[in-house]
Amino acid sequence: MKKAHERATKFRTISGTKVKSLYTPLDISSCNYLEDIGLPGKYPYTRGIHENMYRGRLWTMRMFAGFGTARETNKRFKYLLNQGETGLSVAFDVPTIMGYDSDHPRSKGEVGRCGVAIDTLTDMEILFGNIPLDKITTSMTINSPAAIIFAMYLAVAEKRGIPFDKLGGTIQNDTLKEYIAQKTYILPPKESVRIITNIIAYCIENVPRWNTISISGYHIREAGATAIQELAFTLADGFTYVEAAINAGLDVDSFAPRLSFFFNSHSDFFEEIAKFRAARRIWAKTMKEKYGAKKKESLLLRFHVQTAGCTLTAQQPENNIIRTTLQALQGVLGGAQSLHTNSMDETLALPSEKAVLIALRTQQIIAHETGVINTVDPLGGSYFVETLTNKLEDEANAYFKEIKRHGGVFKCLEDGYFQKEITKSAKAYQESVERKERITVGVNEYVNPEEKATTINILEIDPSLEREQIKNLKAIKGKRNNKKVKSSLKALEESSKTDKNLMPYVMECVKSYATLGEIMDVWRKVFGVYKEPIIF
Repeated sequence: MKKAHERATKFRTISGTKVKSLYTPLDISSCNYLEDIGLPGKYPYTRGIHENMYRGRLWTMRMFAGFGTARETNKRFKYLLNQGETGLSVAFDVPTIMGYDSDHPRSKGEVGRCGVAIDTLTDMEILFGNIPLDKITTSMTINSPAAIIFAMYLAVAEKRGIPFDKLGGTIQNDTLKEYIAQKTYILPPKESVRIITNIIAYCIENVPRWNTISISGYHIREAGATAIQELAFTLADGFTYVEAAINAGLDVDSFAPRLSFFFNSHSDFFEEIAKFRAARRIWAKTMKEKYGAKKKESLLLRFHVQTAGCTLTAQQPENNIIRTTLQALQGVLGGAQSLHTNSMDETLALPSEKAVLIALRTQQIIAHETGVINTVDPLGGSYFVETLTNKLEDEANAYFKEIKRHGGVFKCLEDGYFQKEITKSAKAYQESVERKERITVGVNEYVNPEEKATTINILEIDPSLEREQIKNLKAIKGKRNNKKVKSSLKALEESSKTDKNLMPYVMECVKSYATLGEIMDVWRKVFGVYKEPIIF
């Protein structure tokens, strides 16, 4: 066992940074304390965006949920809210994410499997039935069809008489990371970013409390990136959106306060905390010095954290509770504004009710029983943490220079730069596990030879729900005003060929009960479908 421990302990972070046995003031002597570390709530916000942080308000506890039909997911939402969840987070099924209706041939067998199926405004009305949209914030993990899903959400509020300025929440709406990592893209990059800038402009005028993009490093990390790559590639995407909005004629201080971020909380405890602190500092400096932002709110990097799905194991799944607890604590010590904790059974199925409750209780125990909320940035000033924070900032800046040398984010997508970098890191990490240089408990060490297949109860999606969804969709198509549907889709098609803001046209489509697939088909026709270049 000692030999295995020696093999596993290389004294490096997951990103490969060498870790010394001891850190002293000399390690951060080059860091100007007041300028680079500073105080919570003060530029450059290394120690947190609020002076009081969790002493004033806890992070939003937002559990990712969605399966089957809208009716099934609505029940899960209400269950979680009754158990103390403070914000909703919607998971959509693969057909919805890819812009296909439930009755499309490509959707067969996937409807409601990995999230909730949403085809028309009717589904959205059911999904948020009896949930006060003006009293709760909602996060929606949707990218290529984000404008459509968002329009449906707004239409539900409008039908209930809820003013748009009372709505709070986030649409992920980050297509750049789709080309880099998650791969659920539909339209080409530049056309996708055009639609995103339309959403930003629309929200400035109509939905001022809405976070228009959740710039997402989570999926980049899940694809195999290191903490340094997640930090650099995510912020590079963020700066690309900022430049796109400025080029579209928007003032930086009119939209930057409503940009948010979404990071992964992986297994390397101190590196992850340092990553969050470095992200705040880099964002604040760049927004101020490069883009000329003047409002304090434009400089604040607000972020959601999700514990790392890629670290969960099918073997000994109860161990995932411990992994998730530590990763959630990292997010809190790193200063997250919102947190999702993964469930122990997610490598086997969508979370069961019992598993998701344990995951929520994990956050509540951290908040109310550990004392970590009592002081702001409790690890700030740690020689080790500050050294790691500085190192991550330096490494991210080196990546920014390399991205610029390649011609920017769009050019890096074209030549596969991001994908190649992540692939190398993923390969190196997997090889380190296989050589037992990194130990995964229950997988490559501490394995019980007599261990049988897991006996925990998992959630199973009833196949009849797919048939029910398709039946309901057919009924909606039969009773809607199809002349109005056709007219609204035609108006969207014509406006998409111009430089007009497309959100009002999407709103008319969804209010006529045009389907998500019908609307996406308009854009497939006008903008084309993205095909990833062959890079290997």
